[in-house]
Amino acid sequence: MAEDIALMAHLMRRAGFGATREELEERAEQGYDATVDELLNPDSVTGADRYEFLRYHPAFWKPITSPGMGASAWLHSMLNTERVLEEKMVLFWHQVFATGGSKLDHWHEMVSQVDMFRKYGMGNYRDLLVELAKSPAMIFWLDNCDNHAYAVNENWGRELLELFSMGVGNYTEDDVRECSRAFTGWTIAASIPRNAHGRYDWEFEYLPEDHDEGDKTFLGHTGNFNGEDIIDIVCAQPATARFIARHLYNFFVAEEPQVPAWSVTPPNDPEAIDLLARTFTESGYDMKEVLRVLFTSDFFREARFAKIKSPAEVLVGTLRLVGGYKFPAPGIGNLSKEAGYMGQELLNPPSVEGWHTGAEWINSGTLMKRINFSADMVGDTTRPGIQAIVNRLKSRGDLEPEELVDACLDLLGPLQAQDDNRQQLVNHAREKGALNWSDDVEARDRVGEMLQLVVSLREYQYA
Repeated sequence: MAEDIALMAHLMRRAGFGATREELEERAEQGYDATVDELLNPDSVTGADRYEFLRYHPAFWKPITSPGMGASAWLHSMLNTERVLEEKMVLFWHQVFATGGSKLDHWHEMVSQVDMFRKYGMGNYRDLLVELAKSPAMIFWLDNCDNHAYAVNENWGRELLELFSMGVGNYTEDDVRECSRAFTGWTIAASIPRNAHGRYDWEFEYLPEDHDEGDKTFLGHTGNFNGEDIIDIVCAQPATARFIARHLYNFFVAEEPQVPAWSVTPPNDPEAIDLLARTFTESGYDMKEVLRVLFTSDFFREARFAKIKSPAEVLVGTLRLVGGYKFPAPGIGNLSKEAGYMGQELLNPPSVEGWHTGAEWINSGTLMKRINFSADMVGDTTRPGIQAIVNRLKSRGDLEPEELVDACLDLLGPLQAQDDNRQQLVNHAREKGALNWSDDVEARDRVGEMLQLVVSLREYQYA
């Protein structure tokens, strides 16, 4: 049973945002394959209630220019959805198709893009690219509203090939130009009516009179191509299959080099990338099938604690662990900023390349933010999730220092601490002797303190 719990915890950290021990036990009883199937087909479980959130935070209905408002609405979804893989894929696509509110200055459009990722993120990649090309946030972010038949702007066309599909080295500058010509006329328009804050929402608009109707030659194909024709050609490229496969591996399995190095650095696990790329192509770009192969593979099952958690994973995973955030109470706006303090400002990546991941998440400042936030959360023994941990420990009776340490490591993971780290925890616990429940208040405080020390470990920073 312990191995089943450990494997299920691994799956839920990667395919979701972690899980409580109660949920892990239920899912372990259900079985691994059945859990994967449920994660991939979440129709029977509920998502977050956006309308409940808006009832208590009505200004978020049209979160215009106020920084953080869009991130707060998304954080509420990540905290409360039961469709955790669906929401994790939103985070995945936000990293791959990085779009930033710093330029848009229109958070409603950022939230609309998040909603689009939620709807299409586990579907067909080709359909997702079409929706991305029509996303007002992306059109403004990469200047396709300035891409005209008489004056081509190559920003969107270049990033579509370089960062969203094929990767550097798989196309020419002529291909960028021809791709951009095909997307002329794809623009945005004000959506009527104007909202109460004086800002117009945006919607996609196609202007045929602004589209370049001439023949284009793109990746060896010639024709009077429009944007969707380009996307069809892009999706059929082996380079696209490998590019998306490598992104999935980096996000869900184990650290890869940063994206700019991919053209010159081979994958860490070429066989895994080949399997995912082949599945992508043979399934007709079906992301759900690629994810199924990934989560049921041996390389995924064996890659435990092989990834440093992103700030969003630290934030959401810790908050879901401690509980108490189902009601959209005041303060969620400040909570949404915590990921930014750790180095990942949601809905505002530093560039179209997204965030650099892995070890680059960690520096002296962001590490302290991670530890302090997590320790503040788990040290509060009034939170429902921490109360559940305390009650589990209490049901075991008095605990020797070694037993207290091992139980806390188990219930926060299970985590396998390095010997020297575990010994430091044991030495600290020995200073006060065995945990005795005759003084309930003191015992609970000791548990909270030990949980704080556990989340301060290096091991807690890994997923």
